[in-house]
Amino acid sequence: MATLTSPTATFTTNTRCLQRPQNSHSPSQQPRLVPRPELNRRHFISQTASLSSLPLLSPLILSPQQANAAAEDSLSEWERVYLPIDPGVVLLDIAFVPDDMNHGFLLGTRQTIMETKDGGNTWVPRSIPSAEDEDFNYRFNSISFKGKEGWIVGKPAILLYTADAGATWERIPLSAQLPGDMVYIKATGEKSAEMVTDEGAIYVTSNRGYNWRAAVQETVSATLNRTVSSGISGASYYTGTFNTVNRSPDGNYVAVSSRGNFYLTWEPGQAFWQPHNRAIARRIQNMGWRADGGLWLLVRGGGLYLSKGTGISEEFEEIPVQSRGFGILDVGYRSKEEAWAAGGSGILLRTTNGGKTWTRDKAADNIAANLYSVKFIDDKKGFVLGNDGVLLRYLG
Repeated sequence: MATLTSPTATFTTNTRCLQRPQNSHSPSQQPRLVPRPELNRRHFISQTASLSSLPLLSPLILSPQQANAAAEDSLSEWERVYLPIDPGVVLLDIAFVPDDMNHGFLLGTRQTIMETKDGGNTWVPRSIPSAEDEDFNYRFNSISFKGKEGWIVGKPAILLYTADAGATWERIPLSAQLPGDMVYIKATGEKSAEMVTDEGAIYVTSNRGYNWRAAVQETVSATLNRTVSSGISGASYYTGTFNTVNRSPDGNYVAVSSRGNFYLTWEPGQAFWQPHNRAIARRIQNMGWRADGGLWLLVRGGGLYLSKGTGISEEFEEIPVQSRGFGILDVGYRSKEEAWAAGGSGILLRTTNGGKTWTRDKAADNIAANLYSVKFIDDKKGFVLGNDGVLLRYLG
């Protein structure tokens, strides 16, 4: 295995790690995502949820999930999907197979992987036997599909690849010298993907993840050490990791520093991340890309800003929102005109004019959870992901 000392180096995964002992299963028997056979807590919850939906029992027993649903007001354009998972799980990412938009996967903390084959109406837990045998409790951060090929990354360092729409997942070993934790992956083509770590390393592969080539020449910490005299406020307090990172459809990135005191951008072909001072007094919570190519910016305490014009910019305009003082954590665009923002204590906001004005969906106020992520797969399929296993599905 090649030694990786900086993002400028390339590294090769150790294919010998994929070899099996002679008495093991045949090579065709790849590690599969299968429901856990043992009667663990998650399996018990799943079975309980199934039994509570039987027609003979429903008139006699009201499950906790049904009781919670009855207590909540119905959402105007969203419905809550109850999941058979452990309490306390934070949902982190969701993706669907492009060839079958009813088939998708949902990721989260506590080694959570769930699968749906009906468009997100119902979900079943899946697991990775090789990961189950370890002492780690994986946090699956990101998932992406291109055709039937898919990728999953998590923390501690784990990389999974599928060539058959998730029927089987192959564990791809990674170099121990990989700088930072993998926080994002994007399937870009046949056997190809782009991966980002929380230290700003960007790697690309074109052979199923066995070799990776660096797209930037150094980590963000190294860049800031060289440019600390350039006037970037707060760079001397930088801890070396991103708080959030988001990719545009064109392959541009925007990332927020761990303390939220400045942000960074990267475009394909650039050798380094470009740091930017924030023009807002409050610290940045999150940043991302609008459907028209501009930037949105969230600050701690509930403020929302939009960049002037499209592309990378340092000029932002504040947009009044009814956040009730709770932080807004993410924005997802359904179209150029319609977008939804979500945040703490069930905050759910909508715009129908590109972000100029926002209205609050009060029906979400009764959901006792923080809503961390808004994901629109297309203009008809969208989800909001939160803590405690809260998942909202867009009705439209």
